[in-house]
Order: sequence, then C-alpha cells, then structure tokens
Amino acid sequence: MRRIAVVTTSRADFGIYRPLLRRLNEAAETDLALVVGGMHLHPSFGLTVQEIEGDGFPITARVPMRLAGDTSRDVAQAMSGAVAGFAAALDQLGPDILVVLGDRYEMHAAALAAQSFPIAVAHIHGGELTLGAMDDALRHSMTKLSHLHFVATEAYGRRVRQMGEEAWRVSVCGALGLDNLRDVQPVTGSELERLIGLPLSPRPLLVTYHPETRGSLPIEAQAAELFAALDDAALPAVFTAPNADTGGGRLRALIEGHVSQRDHARLVDSLGTAAYFGLMSEAAAMVGNSSSGIIEAASFRLPVVNIGDRQEGRIRAKNVVDTPIARNAVIEAILRAVSPEFHKELTTLANPYQGPRRASEIITECLATVRLGQVLLKKGFADLPHAESSESFP
Repeated sequence: MRRIAVVTTSRADFGIYRPLLRRLNEAAETDLALVVGGMHLHPSFGLTVQEIEGDGFPITARVPMRLAGDTSRDVAQAMSGAVAGFAAALDQLGPDILVVLGDRYEMHAAALAAQSFPIAVAHIHGGELTLGAMDDALRHSMTKLSHLHFVATEAYGRRVRQMGEEAWRVSVCGALGLDNLRDVQPVTGSELERLIGLPLSPRPLLVTYHPETRGSLPIEAQAAELFAALDDAALPAVFTAPNADTGGGRLRALIEGHVSQRDHARLVDSLGTAAYFGLMSEAAAMVGNSSSGIIEAASFRLPVVNIGDRQEGRIRAKNVVDTPIARNAVIEAILRAVSPEFHKELTTLANPYQGPRRASEIITECLATVRLGQVLLKKGFADLPHAESSESFP
C-alpha cells in the first residue's frame, strides 16, 4: 500500500478535494494522509478544520501558519514558515506521493518542502493563467516542482507539456470540483436563507472578491468601485470572505464596514460546499474575481460578472461577462448579467471544464498504479520542435 499525502489549506481547495479524498480513503491500494494547514486553523477564516472533521476525514498532520498580517512582507514570512512546517510534517509522515492543488502560496510551500525528500509531487489544476495575481507565477513554479500533472482541459495540458514536462506525466481529467455536482446535495430554501441571513426573494448577488495582487489600484480603491456598483444595482448581496492574500485583511475590514451599513448585505466566513452550491443555484448572478466563477458557475448556468485581471487568461464559458474595476462598467455588467435576455442565452450552456469522466477516478487510478521510484522522481525535459532563429538577446 502506498501513502498519499494530500495538502489542504483553505475552504476552497477542500471543497474541490472532497471527491478525491473519499476515493483515496476507500481504495485498497492507497493510505490517505491528510495534511491540514493555513486558513483552516484560523478562527478569522471560519475555523474550517471543523468542516473536515465533520466529514469524517482523519487529519494526519496539522501545519499552523503565521497569518497575522496581510502586507507583502507578512505573506513572504508566512511562506517561509510554511515551508518549514510542511518539511516537518513530511519528515514525520514519509509519503510516497504528495498531492497539491492550484496556485496558493501555501500549496507552493508544501511542494517546495517536498523537494528535499524522495517524495513525488502530484499537482492538480496546472497550466492555467491568472495574470492579475501573484498566484500565476506560483502555479507555473509548482508545475516544475511536480512529477505528475492533472489538468482541467487539453489546452492546459498542452501548456504544461510546452513547459518541458514529459507527456506521460500529464493527464487531462477535467476540473476535480465538478465531481461534487454529482455527489453533493445543495442546501436550498429556508435552510439556505438561515445560513446567509437573507431571504432568497429577490434573488441575491453572490459576491466573491479577492485582492488583485498584480493590479495597480490599491485595495481601498478596488473595494470602493465594487461597492458603488453594488449600491447602484440595489440587489441583496452575500459576500464570501476573501483569502489570506496580500491586502486580504484590509479588504475584509472594508467588506465588514460595507455590510454593517446595509440591511440587504451579508458577509459569511464559510458556507461549505453544499450551501455554496445552493447559493450558486439561487443567485441572480455572481460578482467578483473568483476561480469558482470561471470553473463551477457554468455548470449552474449562473451569470458571472468577472471584475479585473485576476482571472485573465483562463478559459471561460459565455456566462462570464468581463469588466474592468470601474463602477460604471461593473454596474453595466451586472445589469446585463441579471437580465432575462442574458439568462435565456445560457439555457444550453456547456461547461468547458467538464472532463471525459469523473476527475477523481482518473486521479485515483494514476496515484494508485503509477510506478514509484527513480522512474517517477527523475524528471527529464521534453524539448518541443522549433525553428532555428538567428535572433540574439539584446
């Protein structure tokens, strides 16, 4: 039996992981070691470790991280501390394969820590672009730190191979989080109203906005433009809490101040997957810059107003209306998104992130059967054919 360590550091990645964790926990060939850290362990982010415990997944190791501030220096120091914490956990657990997901700095710290051990790294959701966030560089770095790649689309698979990764290491499996659509019963009706603290009529906006860490506008200016547009829209709004990014704490404080002065606005720390899906199915539109608006929302045929450049470069379906961070542009996009005409356009929408079968099946089969040892750990570099160029560097 091979030990598979899976790193989860936030409510977002745990919700995506859930179907994979179930399969790894049930498979006879794999011993699941769940490593929990980051925002899960902090009360200010909803102490979502309780959701993991409530689902019955045994936690093998906990990696506390310093999330006391949100300046660039604070984030860099949190990254360095996370590397040390994950190194200690990996030394104790001795897994055969370490699974990481996405592009967060906490995940990057785990992949980096694994480089000192004879541990293969498997990365989910590589090859994508988010040009408005520092996560973009971290994701591509994780690709080069990893030995197996589970990508959401063929286009992302080509990009990973273009980075020199050997083709046999790359599996196109679709977006893992979409497996939840078959397995999770969304919370609806009065129970959902209780959780969000608002009635569902009129249908609210789901607002999921994170700091644009590569943008030129200060956090305060970003928030001001968003809030002004929401006020003009005059619709109820349910905010989800921002991540622990640079500026995330300041943004959260601004959101708290905004909702405290409006009877029709609420901030929730963590809804959980079932309630989040329920709100996606009930909302008039989603507003913000979250990857869930690009990946999951299409399966609900939910209109999405995608603000700014944080998700620039990702493949998106026609339910997404892109807009700059400017109040007039945002309100125009919201009014278009909530219109009956736009909703009608989405009746036959297909999600480009839907894979050939359940992503959790494809990933589990590979993790359970791939040949371990030097054949996996010793990476080559696959050069792509190219024309010779006489150009020289300046």
